[in-house]
Amino acid sequence: MDYNKLAQLLYPDINKTPADLEKMFPPRDLPANAKVTRIGPSPTGFVHLGNLYNAVIGERLAHQSNGVFFLRIEDTDAKREVPGAVETILSAMHYFGVHFDEGATAGGEFGAYGPYRQRQRKEIYQTIAKFLVQSGCAYPCFCTEDEVAALRERQIAQKLNFGYYGEFATCRNLSYEQIEANLAAGKPFVLRFRSKGCAENSVKVYDGIRGELEIQENYQDFVLLKSDGIPTYHFAHVVDDHFMRTTHVVRGEEWLATLPMHVEVFDTLGWTRPVYCHTAQLMKMDGEVKRKLSKRKDPELALAYYHSDGYLPQAVWEYLLTVLNSNYEQWRLDNPQLPLTEFPFRTEKMSTSGALFDLLKLDDISKEVLCAMPAAQVYDGLLAWCEEFDREFAALLKRDRDYAEKILALGKQGARPRKDLITWRQAVQFLSFYYDERFKQEDAWPEHVDASLRKEIFSRYLVGLDFTDDNAQWFAKVRAICEALNFALQPKKYKKNPELYRGSIVDVSNAIRVAITGRLNSPDLWEISQALGEERTRQRIRNAMED
Repeated sequence: MDYNKLAQLLYPDINKTPADLEKMFPPRDLPANAKVTRIGPSPTGFVHLGNLYNAVIGERLAHQSNGVFFLRIEDTDAKREVPGAVETILSAMHYFGVHFDEGATAGGEFGAYGPYRQRQRKEIYQTIAKFLVQSGCAYPCFCTEDEVAALRERQIAQKLNFGYYGEFATCRNLSYEQIEANLAAGKPFVLRFRSKGCAENSVKVYDGIRGELEIQENYQDFVLLKSDGIPTYHFAHVVDDHFMRTTHVVRGEEWLATLPMHVEVFDTLGWTRPVYCHTAQLMKMDGEVKRKLSKRKDPELALAYYHSDGYLPQAVWEYLLTVLNSNYEQWRLDNPQLPLTEFPFRTEKMSTSGALFDLLKLDDISKEVLCAMPAAQVYDGLLAWCEEFDREFAALLKRDRDYAEKILALGKQGARPRKDLITWRQAVQFLSFYYDERFKQEDAWPEHVDASLRKEIFSRYLVGLDFTDDNAQWFAKVRAICEALNFALQPKKYKKNPELYRGSIVDVSNAIRVAITGRLNSPDLWEISQALGEERTRQRIRNAMED
């Protein structure tokens, strides 16, 4: 077979050579040991937690080594592409603070190693495909889908491995004349890789997370280019990662099964393999069972869930780093003031047995992050989220910034600051009682305080209310009301002799709390009243007396 003649027959319009591409995309001028990483999402419209999980890994590996982190859109599957999906990806990454040094953007792209959308790189793939044909390492296959299905049925019947190989690779040894005749007849073809591997052999591959692996050698003549000339993932990412000079490929462990294919293509072309880093699947506890996060069952798999609920990007990053590196939590305890970018992230510290995702732990970390933020910064973040998801509350916030910052600062002082806020959506709900437009009674009145007794308590409270009182003076007046109305000042005394009292000071203070906040759980009531102001506080007590 004259492979040069065959290559020219298949790709007459391809004039470039691999050497030309090497000149176009030379090795990057980077410091020693700098890493070049990327994420390559498909524009299917669903941006999931795994995209962010791998992006955090790639970003950390690149930027802590003074390397390059880029975005490539892997859009070779036109059937699955959703209009606007690229913008969705870019928006999600921007919201979560993932910053790329080069790659695709909504308005185009930037960087010297593009195009960064795979469908725009067709000539590059076909240049390498033509070279593989010239080298006798690739051939056209004219099998129809029905014929491939029939081969599979034979393999099932004979209990053999599935795939296009050996005696089942019926187009592998077609003559030039047969190929020419098929093309003349208008038969479509795919381009297959001519594997030299054997199912009995193994090959060693170093994985950045799992260490050295010994995997079965590839023996499949898999598809490189589809009938429309667009590459499969197995071919496209190899070509792209070589010419974009990717040093580390971060991807899910589901790709381990096809790793032998990718290794063989790299080796056949004489290219240096990148370090593959196969991440463990994201798991969750479902009762007593640990299972993979599901697009159908688990809304928290979608990144949109965290955006719409208002999780802070910083909190999500902090949490993901605790999942990714087992030593991150201790590092954070030892370095509470340092930015997370100072943490020395290492793939060797990553789990290989399934990364357990825990929303409750994320909530706890989010509380810590929000608690540590100055009120002005909390205000800015909350307002930005409300402008998108709750414009009515945004208007309330903008009406009086000083008031908003005052209520956001409540409970932050002292050795044990309150950690009331978790997400922006939850913050809106929690802070709503500070605004009359959103105020409502959410909790019931205390059990031992009926309507007539409430009026007596509130009447006495209004008489004694003096906004020049400090916290201690205010509380002394609450105690005086309890004594006057026979409520035990110590809850233990009431529990020990309930027949001697109407209730305890807890009942009285909770009645006042519900009147002012609508809730049984809130920050310090004296501080709340100071923030609300005398007029609003008195009006809420009067309203409660009328209920």
